[in-house]
Parts: sequence; C-alpha cells; structure tokens
Amino acid sequence: MDSNKKYWKGLEELNKTPEFVELNKNEFAEPIPIEDILTGGGLTGRTPRRDFLKALGFGVGAVTLAACQPVPVHKSLPYLIKPEEVTPGIPNYYVSTYDGQAILVKTREGRPIKIEGHPNDILAKGGASAQAQASVLDLYDVNRLQGPLKDGSQTGWAQVDDFVVRELLAIQASGKKIAIVSSTVTSPSTLGVIADFVKQFPAAKHINYDAVSYTGIIQANQNSFGKAVLPHYNFDKADIIVSFAADFLGTWISPEEFTRQYVSNRNNKSLESKKMSRHIQFETGMSLTGSNADVRIPIKPSEEGAALIALYNAISGSSLAGKALSNKVAQNAVTIAAKELLAAKGKALVVAGSNDVATQILVNAINSLLGSYGTTIDLDNPSLQYAGNDAEFVEFVNEMKSGAVGAVFFLNANPAYDYYNSKDIADGLKKVRLKVSFATSTDETSSLCNVVAPNHHYLESWGDDNAISGYYTVMQPTINPVYDTRQAEQSLMKWSDNPAKEYYRYVRDNWDKNLLAKGGLSGQSGWETLLQTGFVKETPKAGGSYAFNMSLSAVAQTISDHSTELTAADGKTEMSLYQSPAIRDGKRANNPWLQELPDPVSKVTWDNFAAMAPADMKAKGLQDGDAVKIVANGYTISLPVLSQPGQARGTISVAVGYGRTVVGPVGINVGKNAFPFYSLRNKTFQTSAVATLTSVGENWPLAQTQTHHSIEGRNSIIKEASFTQYLKNPASGTGKEEGHKEYKPDLFWQKHDNPTYDWVMAIDLNACTGCGACVVACSAENNVPVVGKDEVGRRREMHWIRIDRYYSFDDNGTEGGVTREHAIADLNVDQLDHVKVVYQPMLCQHCEHAPCETVCPVLATVHSSEGLNHMAYNRCVGTRYCANNCPYKVRRFNWFNYWNDSRFDNYLNNEHTQLVLNPDVVTRFRGVMEKCSMCIQRIQAGKLKAKIEKRPLKDGEVKMACQQTCSANAIVFGNANDPESEVSKALASERTYYVLEELNVKPGVGYQTKIRNISETEA
Repeated sequence: MDSNKKYWKGLEELNKTPEFVELNKNEFAEPIPIEDILTGGGLTGRTPRRDFLKALGFGVGAVTLAACQPVPVHKSLPYLIKPEEVTPGIPNYYVSTYDGQAILVKTREGRPIKIEGHPNDILAKGGASAQAQASVLDLYDVNRLQGPLKDGSQTGWAQVDDFVVRELLAIQASGKKIAIVSSTVTSPSTLGVIADFVKQFPAAKHINYDAVSYTGIIQANQNSFGKAVLPHYNFDKADIIVSFAADFLGTWISPEEFTRQYVSNRNNKSLESKKMSRHIQFETGMSLTGSNADVRIPIKPSEEGAALIALYNAISGSSLAGKALSNKVAQNAVTIAAKELLAAKGKALVVAGSNDVATQILVNAINSLLGSYGTTIDLDNPSLQYAGNDAEFVEFVNEMKSGAVGAVFFLNANPAYDYYNSKDIADGLKKVRLKVSFATSTDETSSLCNVVAPNHHYLESWGDDNAISGYYTVMQPTINPVYDTRQAEQSLMKWSDNPAKEYYRYVRDNWDKNLLAKGGLSGQSGWETLLQTGFVKETPKAGGSYAFNMSLSAVAQTISDHSTELTAADGKTEMSLYQSPAIRDGKRANNPWLQELPDPVSKVTWDNFAAMAPADMKAKGLQDGDAVKIVANGYTISLPVLSQPGQARGTISVAVGYGRTVVGPVGINVGKNAFPFYSLRNKTFQTSAVATLTSVGENWPLAQTQTHHSIEGRNSIIKEASFTQYLKNPASGTGKEEGHKEYKPDLFWQKHDNPTYDWVMAIDLNACTGCGACVVACSAENNVPVVGKDEVGRRREMHWIRIDRYYSFDDNGTEGGVTREHAIADLNVDQLDHVKVVYQPMLCQHCEHAPCETVCPVLATVHSSEGLNHMAYNRCVGTRYCANNCPYKVRRFNWFNYWNDSRFDNYLNNEHTQLVLNPDVVTRFRGVMEKCSMCIQRIQAGKLKAKIEKRPLKDGEVKMACQQTCSANAIVFGNANDPESEVSKALASERTYYVLEELNVKPGVGYQTKIRNISETEA
C-alpha cells in the first residue's frame, strides 16, 4: 500500500471531506425562497433543479398562466378538430407558418412542445428543417426580454408609446428621414402595416436588409429580363443540374423545398423507373450540396468566373473573352457538363451561389441557351424571399453617418453584428435621435438603441406569410404571450394611429378583403376553414420562356477582373465564406439544439473553424485544432484549422453566424465573427477574399461527434454503386449479385414471436442528404438533453440518432472509383482532393438477436413482442455492458443528470428547456443507458386511437419523429407483418442491405444502397 496516499476510514469520514460537501450542495441544494419563486429570481449558475417546482423557479409562472388561459383572446382553431377545451394528456395541433412554410404546432396542456411540417404544405410536403424544429425552444428562453426598455432600463408600454410618438412627430417636423430596417418581410399583413406607417410619416422608408444577400440574382434578372425577382427554381424538372457553389440542399434560398424536389429524381421510386438526375458541383469548400453531388470539382473562388465563361463558350460555341481556366480537372468537367446540358435542353438547370451581378447575368445567359426559363426556372411565379437590396442599405448607412436620419426601427435585423462594417453602424446610430429595436432578446443592435419594444415569439403571434408567389400561409398564436411583449406590427400601428387599432383585426380584415378569395373562401366560415387548413394557394401563372439579348463582353471583363482580384499571391490564401446548415446567419445562436447539431460534413459542434485541404495542412505543418490568425479586408480573427478532404487547395472556408457578443449564455462568444470579411463590390456584398494565415502556436481542440473518416475496410457498413451498374443489376453494390450468403438463426437464436406488429424501418441512402433535421426532431420529441462542448469533446453527446458521414476515395484500378480498403491516414494527400461522401442515419437497429439483451445483468433492455428493443430506465444500473456489446454504438450513457445538473446551465438553459419537455417521455437520470425507442409513445398513441375507433391501425398512421420531419422522405417506418405496408415494399427492394449483416444480429433497420450517376471516365 502506498504510504503517501491518504485513505478514508469509512463513509462518515468521506462525508466530511470538502469535495463531498461541495458535491452534496450541488446535488441537494437548499430550497429556493418562495419570494424568489414568485418574483422570478433566485436561480444562479450553481442552483440545481431536482424537481419540477425548482424547474419553474425562474418565473415560468408567466408561462404556466399563459398556457392555462384560453388560447388566445381571439380563438385559434386546432388542426382538423375543434376541442371544447384542453384535455390533459391529449395533444392539440394548430396550423401556423415558419419561414413561409405551413407547419403544425403540437401543444400539451396549452404548452407548444413540438413543430411538425404540414403534410399538405406545397414547399416541403410535411418536412421541416432543423431550424423549424428548434424554434419552439426559443419560446421558453428566459433570456427573452420580458418587457419594454428605454435607455437600458425597464419601463412600461404607455411610457414607450408616449415617447416614440412624441419623437416621431418632432423628427417629421425637422425634415429628417425615418427608416424601418428589416430582414425580408414576406407577410402581406406586415407589409400593409408598414405601408400604412409610411403614409402617416411620409419621411419614412422601408429597407430590406438580409445578412446573407441575394441582391446579385435579383439585379441580374432586372438587367437581363427587366424582372427584379428571385426565381422559383424547379429542381424536380431538371435531368441535369450544374451548380457553382450554390448550397441548395443546405442553406441556399429554400433548401427544404429544393431537397424534396431534388430527391424526387433520385430516390427509390425514381430508380425503379430507371430514371435518375445527374448533378455536377463546382465549389471551394465541401458543402452539404457538394457532398451529395454525383461529381464534385474543387475550385478556388478565383476560378469560378473562368469556369462559367468556359461553360458558356462550350454551350454557345462562341469565344467570349475572359480569364483562362488553368485548372485542368475543372476544364475537363466543364466540357463534359456542357455536352450533357445541351443534350438535356429544356430539362437542364445551372445555378450559382455568387452574389456578384455579372456572374449571375452570365448564368442567366447559359440558362437561356438551355431553354431553362419556363421549365426549371420560373420568373412568373417567383420566390418572394430575400428581397434585400445591398445598395439601399449601404445608402442608408451613409445617410445615418451624415446625420440625415432622425429615426430608425430595426425588425428582425441585427446589422451591428452581421453588417460587414459594424463600426459604421455604431457610428451612424450615434447621430440618430430615435433608435427602436423590436428584438425579442438583447442583441448587438438593440444594445445601441434607446428604445427596445420586444416582439412576440411567432408562436404567440397572429400573422401570415407569402414566401412563394401565389402561396399564402396563416400564423396563429398557440399560447398567450409569456412575457410583457407586444407584436411589432401592433407597436407600429399604435405609433401611427392606425384605424384598425388591433393587429388581429388588421390580419383578419386583410384576409377577408384580399386573400380568402384566392382559395375560394369567404366570411367567418372561410376564416375558420383557413385556421384549420393553414393556407390558400392560387393557380400558378404559366411560366414563360425568356430570351437573353444582352452583350456579354463587359460582363465577362467584370468577371475576369474580379477573378484577378481574388487570385492569391505567394504566401496568401483564397478564403470562401459560407453558412453552416445549423447556425445559418447567427440569429439563432442562443439555441442549444442548433449549437449541438453537428455540421453535416465536418461533424464539428459549438464552433466555427478554418477548413483547409489536407495537402495544405501538411505543407504548413498544421494539425487539426491548431490556431491560425486570419487577416483579410482589414479584419483579423484567430480560428482553429480543420483538415477537410475535398477542400480546394490554396483555399480556406469559414462559416459566418458565430462570434456573437451580445446574446444569451448559450451563444455568447461561441466561435468568431466572420461577417467583417465580407466586402462591397459593384454595390453587392461579396463572400470571397484574399487572406493571410499565420500560425498562433496554440491548439484549440474542436468538439466533433465523428472523428474517423473512412470505415476502415468494413465494407458491410456502406454499400454503393454507379447508376450504370444499377441499370445492369439493381442489386449492384449489395453483394447479392455475387452470391449473397443468407444468415439464418442457429439453435441458440430462436426467432421472436411477433404476432400482430413487427416494427421495422427502411432508410434510403440515395434520399438522405445528411441535413440533420431528424437529429433535432428526435431531441425535441424524446427529451434528449444537450451536453455542451466539453462533453461532446469527450464523446458524450446524447443524440439518439446520428448522421454518420463516410468518404469514398478514388483508387486506381477500382471500378467506379470507390474504395474503402484504407484508413485515411494511409492515403496520400492527392487522394483526399477528390472524395465522394455517403451519409448514413444510424440509430438503434432493434435487432432480432440483440447482443445488448444477452449481457444485461438486470434485464433493463429486453425484446418486445412487437420486434422492438426496450429500455427500462428505472431498472438500469449503468454497467454499460450493453454499449460495449452493441456493434452499432448507438447507446448513450448518461454520465450526469444533464437535465438537472447546474454544471450544464450555460448549455442547457434548464430554465426554459424544462418547459418544452414532452410529457409522454420520461427524462433520464444519471447512470442509465438510453437510446432510440422508435418513438414508442407515438406507436402506443396510434394503437390507442385505432382501438378507440374499433379499427385496425393503418399503415403510415404512426410516423417516427425523424421520419416525419424528413423533407426527402428518406426514412420509412411500419409493420413488416403487413406485406402491403410501405416499409415492407421498401425493404423488398433489391437495393436493400443490412449493416454488419454478417454478425447475424438481424437488425430491424434496412438500408438501400447509395447510387451515383457517374460515368466510368469520372471514376
């Protein structure tokens, strides 16, 4: 025995040690004084919440009262049914709208707890993005402003109203300008209120400002066709898609809609019809869209313009002058793309993510040659999203700085953070007399304003939306206002003495006069029908074809000049800025579900970074996490680097949306702000720059949920084939075409008896884009806790479903260019320049011969008579034998009481996440194992409903949370005992295989192979 160590003589002595006393305080704190509960105070970073009352101690009495009162003052109607009152234990569903998309809001006992896509929504057909799923959590954020502020202090609405009206009248008399700065407004009623405000104050002007701008496309259409619109793209009508850095599956314009369209030509149904679209992507960094492409070509930002000019010349047969494309691989791909685009005239689509007007004009010229207008591109039924005008906003900033602006109102806009020159915003606002923000919580811009009139959360609001021409959705409150907030439209009406007086009345009148008739509705019955169905849709106009007649000489010269400016000299690097699919532009940075959602490609959480090509990392002697100082456009930040296969050499990619400095505790100082790297060129914001990189000499570890890149030779995990191979044999890639071995149970593994239901799942790898919406939906449905960056760094994330990302590396002599025989460390850097990606949703496989069940000493995990692997949480003692025995590594050990441990407050914000909990699912405690339950609560609810109605359960009546939110319909769930069920038909596909099938565990989740539409010359 080591004499230098001190041992306790017994538990009594242990109980007196300082460490144990401190731990005991954290676990069993003194009760919170009732005064603090009533006033909403009393919670600190060290206060544990061991029970429900303590969880309510932050002042959610407001939430409880809001939930218990009739919802709302003007009665909303639940989706399809009209209950007499809220029934405990029975959810109500209300239609609403998020980002122009019709949604359903699930409420329990008056509390909104879950967002679902509306099954009849024309954009996503029932799908919902990760942002939509996470939006319900923002409702319960205690960092929301709980009342109006004046000069940084709490005040009343009457005082704010008197002050603002008095100031507006004085400013109007002075002759100074009034500005309403908002992100793009697509609500007809909101636009009406703003128009009425401008009538009352003629000096006022509405300015649309989007942190991520699409001005280049809108202005290019104005120059090309005389229509200043953002087109409505139809990816489902395209047989071939060529994209230049447009991440249309991740963040570009309308990704949920585009995902649904894109996958319709590539999923199991399409393949069985022997049809598959082809997708070629040119880009700098590996985006979600690029990772799904059939062919992906890494190019530098400076090469994009040259590649487009080369494509135009190849299609038109002309010789448009411009900078030559020196990238031979890209030139070869352009030649192939041109031939295929011409062969698919009328069914071809070329898109570009650039915000440069000249670049977009050239794209218009290419699409006109291909006959895309009126088929794959619709200018007559345009998208109304992202109407921001960069030049108008820059003019407004200059007017502020000159002292010409007397008042400014900010609605869902935060330019003090996301404008490329935030100093101009701060300096300009100093010269503005009245500065009003409608921010729901304090942000960088509202902190510079003398009045903050906090807006409602959208789940507390009346309103509407019109994101796509002819498609109108309605927004109705699902809970009374939690805090003393007021809808921004109501404030503008109050200050402009609008005769409607009340915004609900304004919305109702607008629909009665203008919008109900578009759906063939009218009167009170029409309004009630609208509140049940959620939207109206006009018959779309016939999409016209548009001839392009502009001269392109000056356009090509502008593009070439821009390319020359972006070409990095020796010792410098070209930088590309992008949005991550989770954080986007940073407005939702305080949402922990989004912060912990892994980036689809890098799998990094809670941070942004500089992605570099492995060859560049090797040349500079850098390792993952090494910090570098990045200097560009007069701005400097330091970020960790990450080796990213597929990144163009000589470049780095950095995500915007991070580095918030005035935000709640979840998002503050997470990552670094990259917006100041933007530049203004030809009156539009540009997302590329030339940067200098210098090593800092430190390593800042990144928290990744997946740190391996290949599958280390285990070929039974991912199965893939080319479209050519599939046409020859639909079973290509599965191994069945080579004499598939059927694994049968032996004497020790008798098949379980599943007399009525045998619940199984099918996942189409060709449909899954890897977006991660299913991860957030699962967290919302099943009360999956957030653990924070440190715990993720220890590989302790709790997600029940994960999206594994695997790379396929080109290997000479391998048919189709697919090999997984090597670990990534064994490959040379040349092989890492051109990689292919497969995404695989991985969850508990609910094995027939589950290896976890045989090793559990307390029978905490058992097999059900319906084919599911159950977990009895209160029986689990945390041996973790089951996790060790699981070949899929899908079990999560709860290391701490993540829901109730004060150490995780900064990440979990327990004060509001407790209120979003699904009461049908128990929260798990420390020391137990948890994993996917196949949403057993949904299965039971579906069976109970069928039993009450005295009928069998219908196929498709029960949908998993992950399945329901997937815009790609990549996940199918159902009863294998029903041969006519959708899942039975999916699993009968010749493309179906089972992961690690050779282990004979008989998983209940089948996968369909990944098929790529590539030619042998591209292998």
